[in-house]
Amino acid sequence: MATSLMSLRRCCQGSPLLLLVARRPWSSSSAASPPPLHTKLLLFLTQRFYDVEMLLSWGSQMKRRGIQRKNAYYSYTQRFHGPNIAAAYYILSLRGGFKYVGQSDWFRADQRGRFSWDFLNHRDAHLEEVDMSNTVINYAGLWNLDGQRSLRTLSLRGCSEVDDWFLARLHMFQDSLEELDISHCPCITTGGLAALRNLK
Repeated sequence: MATSLMSLRRCCQGSPLLLLVARRPWSSSSAASPPPLHTKLLLFLTQRFYDVEMLLSWGSQMKRRGIQRKNAYYSYTQRFHGPNIAAAYYILSLRGGFKYVGQSDWFRADQRGRFSWDFLNHRDAHLEEVDMSNTVINYAGLWNLDGQRSLRTLSLRGCSEVDDWFLARLHMFQDSLEELDISHCPCITTGGLAALRNLK
């Protein structure tokens, strides 16, 4: 910068007015002084809130992807182990519980998501009672329970992803379902309850 300033002085020696104009931005006190305190504060808040907004958006996207992944269709499991095993594995992977027809013992996942693999011995057994309370089961996840024609009880208490579209798809259990718990599901509206007329 010093070299360019010296060359500017040499070229403008005969014209002091031009030199003064050229020097003005460099010698001006307003350009060198820091911005006022309120401007710095606004810039700080804008930068911080922008970062927080981006972080929250990213966290929301990651959470949504995780829910979609957990409710993916278990086609591979159905192909090699049958629909009953696939449905049982799906329920346990979401930390739910179920009981087979004619049995009194429940299969449940614990608080850490661990469960017994003894359900693999019941390839031909159908589900009679399913408890998915406080899980992230959603509309897409219901495909994993398709074919359970003996399902009599379904508890969805406190499921945040259960909505009106979910209720509309419950018609797949219309011939067997007798008890349905949809209490404390915040996404269900009174309009969605009309879909339950398909259940006998």
